[in-house]
Amino acid sequence: MFENYAIAVNNGTIVDLLPADIALAKYDAIETYRLDKHTLIPGLINTHTHTAMSLFRGIADDLPLMDWLNNHIWPAEQLWVSLEFVEDGAHLTIAEMIRSGTTCFNDMYFYPDHTAEVASEIGIRAMVGLFVLDFPTSWAQEPQEYFEKGEHVHDRFKHSPLIQTAFAPHAPYTVSNGPLEKIVTLSEELDLQIHMHVHETEDEINQSNEQHGKRPFERLNEIGVLSNRLMAVHMTQIDQEDIELITKYKLNVIHCPESNLKLASGFCPSNELLNSDVNVALGTDGSASNNDLDMIGEMRTATLLGKGIARDSSALAARTALRMATLNGARALNIDLMTGSLVKGKEADIVAINLSELETQPLYDPVSQIVYATTRNQVTDVWVAGKQLLKNRELTTINEERTKQKAKYWQEKIMKV
Repeated sequence: MFENYAIAVNNGTIVDLLPADIALAKYDAIETYRLDKHTLIPGLINTHTHTAMSLFRGIADDLPLMDWLNNHIWPAEQLWVSLEFVEDGAHLTIAEMIRSGTTCFNDMYFYPDHTAEVASEIGIRAMVGLFVLDFPTSWAQEPQEYFEKGEHVHDRFKHSPLIQTAFAPHAPYTVSNGPLEKIVTLSEELDLQIHMHVHETEDEINQSNEQHGKRPFERLNEIGVLSNRLMAVHMTQIDQEDIELITKYKLNVIHCPESNLKLASGFCPSNELLNSDVNVALGTDGSASNNDLDMIGEMRTATLLGKGIARDSSALAARTALRMATLNGARALNIDLMTGSLVKGKEADIVAINLSELETQPLYDPVSQIVYATTRNQVTDVWVAGKQLLKNRELTTINEERTKQKAKYWQEKIMKV
């Protein structure tokens, strides 16, 4: 942690970090930002969300996961999800994420090509999921069509500076062995990560035991899904044997504390995993189950929950939570050579947080204040690859009023049914 320092950026890349007075003498900058009331952190990385689901925010709250999914969310998706829905939802979600300090997100949803288009136009970094399910949706009718469309999305964006792709089989209970085996093969051939809900609820474990005679993790291990490519999301139902497999295969665990709490899914033993040298990153999940996309709030919830579960006030410290939301996220997405920390040679994904507000005074430890006291409204400025996307709380690449109007349009449309 440096005080009174400057970050020099050229062509979107960090070229120097040095004392501010020396920077002013050394560099003849085209543009200079003076943020003496702020702290600068790496852009926050939301490693699990369902972008367009922001348009379903609040339609089915306070329900168990399977009731929520089977009786409310999946029927709503069958009725409403379309290209227009995904584009409008992506604008709303990305606007909220930028205003919360998120510079990169990992998405699992339909029409990933259109989410990627919106993200690229706005200028935010994204990993879009090549979605796979056994059953038909508005995006595809059967696994082969999901693969064909996914291949097209990957080919289209494989040279994009901001967009990466990953295979995104929904969950062990919605994707059968054949498609999962194909994903394992293709992920190796194409060098792609795998993004999947795993061990999210007790019902999932029981269902797998009944249908397959084994826990989901055991089944995934036999198929070959377990590897350092896997981003295993939620992981609230794991035992010591699971932890041994996680450490053996160097899995990435994506912890979504607020969504899991709201759906009463269980508790990911994040502190125990971190102590076992597992890469644990943070995600918000979608707006329909959180109901916000606030990674600063997610850090606070993660550390408080980690302490409570461990019954240890020193567990999952503030600095650990910040690392989970930045560098650990980049490692999970396999882009840590590009982003996740503020060092020379990495892309300038930077967030400025105003810590001079009454709520964060007095200031003894900036990291402690960010995690335990700061709100997302104190995020004032955001850059991705050196391009400013938020300037003094104003979005620079998104029409905020139009985005609100579109959200209102969908609200009225959905409420009529």
